[in-house]
Amino acid sequence: MKRLAIGLLAVAILGFSVFWWLTIPKAIDSTVKDWISKSGDPILGETIFWAGGCASCHAVKGAKGKDKLKLGGNHSLVTPVGTFNVPNISPDRENGIGAWSVEDFANAMLHGTSPDGKHYYPAFPYTSYSSMNYDDVKHLWTYIQTLEPVKTQNKPHDLTFPFNISRGLGLWKLAFKEYQPVLNVGNTDNFLQRGQYLVETLGHCGECHTPRASLGYGGGNTSRWLSGGPAPEGNGKIPNITPHETGIGSWSEADIVYYLESGFTPDFDSVGGSMTSVQENMAKLPKSDLEAVAKYLKTIPAVALN
Repeated sequence: MKRLAIGLLAVAILGFSVFWWLTIPKAIDSTVKDWISKSGDPILGETIFWAGGCASCHAVKGAKGKDKLKLGGNHSLVTPVGTFNVPNISPDRENGIGAWSVEDFANAMLHGTSPDGKHYYPAFPYTSYSSMNYDDVKHLWTYIQTLEPVKTQNKPHDLTFPFNISRGLGLWKLAFKEYQPVLNVGNTDNFLQRGQYLVETLGHCGECHTPRASLGYGGGNTSRWLSGGPAPEGNGKIPNITPHETGIGSWSEADIVYYLESGFTPDFDSVGGSMTSVQENMAKLPKSDLEAVAKYLKTIPAVALN
């Protein structure tokens, strides 16, 4: 019995050690840190800010106008696994990210790793942002530093077991975080590449419009890319935006651009729900970016609404 107990203890220690090693939060590679010394461009950063939808989550819910630039967070996302409380990402040094370095910001955006070396939950869409290029990370960081500090204090998430064990997210990241382009657009069409980058990465459209694998808790099921799925907060469905007849197959590229500019569909309906904020953000992008998004959405495979 003593040998058995020792053997079981050894197996338990080995298993825990392997788990701990596999779930170590990752950081940016030291070989790419030379970009940190480069100057960011806040004008370019503002475009990335709107394309990335930062205000939709981190401004006060329902914020309009200049209030969209007050990134105090603190509204709640109620999901089947518990409540995620959106953090303050304003330049406030005490409650926001004003005390972070640009490297801290890059680790959060590209790896979902906090400055104190912990995993962020993928309610923060770093799985999409992970393919951002370093210059865009720097531009976005520079722009956010120009905004008004907000002193709203952060609230901890309130999650059910086992989702409240954040270390286990290291295993989730191993299974689902690695970004692979969904559409093979080649390298000859810069316009289509821009559309892909805006949809797949900055806009993180797949986070809502693509159903999730593994009982709804995995990464996006790319075989059903942008074909719609359950709303993240559990109420209703997110629509199909593929070129299928159950999606936006009847829309032209011009219709898509007009919708993103104005919030009106080709049949004179208007945007609603959480998409209202997304559309308002997208309307701030250059028209060429909206045209690139439209081209990408008309290029992807048509998938029927499930």
